[in-house]
Amino acid sequence: MMKEQTRNHQQSGTHKLLLAITGATGMIYVAELVKLLADKQVEVHGIISDSGRQVLELELGLKSSEIPQVSRWFEIDDFAAPPSSGSCRYLGMVVLPCTMGTLGAIAGGYSGNLIHRAADVMLKERRPLVLAVRETPLNRVHLKNMLAAHEAGACICPPMPSFYMRPTSMTEIARSFAGRICDQIGIAVDIPRWQGE
Repeated sequence: MMKEQTRNHQQSGTHKLLLAITGATGMIYVAELVKLLADKQVEVHGIISDSGRQVLELELGLKSSEIPQVSRWFEIDDFAAPPSSGSCRYLGMVVLPCTMGTLGAIAGGYSGNLIHRAADVMLKERRPLVLAVRETPLNRVHLKNMLAAHEAGACICPPMPSFYMRPTSMTEIARSFAGRICDQIGIAVDIPRWQGE
């Protein structure tokens, strides 16, 4: 049913996705994800943490306002923003990259900012929530929080690149992972896929 709704929305160009950016490494994945979504006419709304802003500028030399594919940004402390309510019908939410602090808040049901609250809304409304958790090595607390979030309905999707397609650039690697995120939301994108030997 979700995939059918996605196809219908894609044809009319009306669906929206919520993107949350926190302060872990991996901003190259953000750049490729928003490009894929723009190709599918997905309207992207964004929330970014203070540390997310720092890492975005450090890794890509960008401010959030310089990501043209995000049509609307919400302040992280604005609990009156649309994503704080289940009545705002987003197709899903992606936290990319997702810090362990953000994971812990989501797993514990703590709404300390709009990212946490929006993720909680996705879980209670049974909408896709993809957490691209970024840390290594993982300690016991990290693993327990991942399991708790998974049991609540989130998809735990660490940015682990694959190499069997023999990528020739960092961009190809990032685009491949961004495509996997789209798969989890139910948005069909054109990326190289394994066809067997």
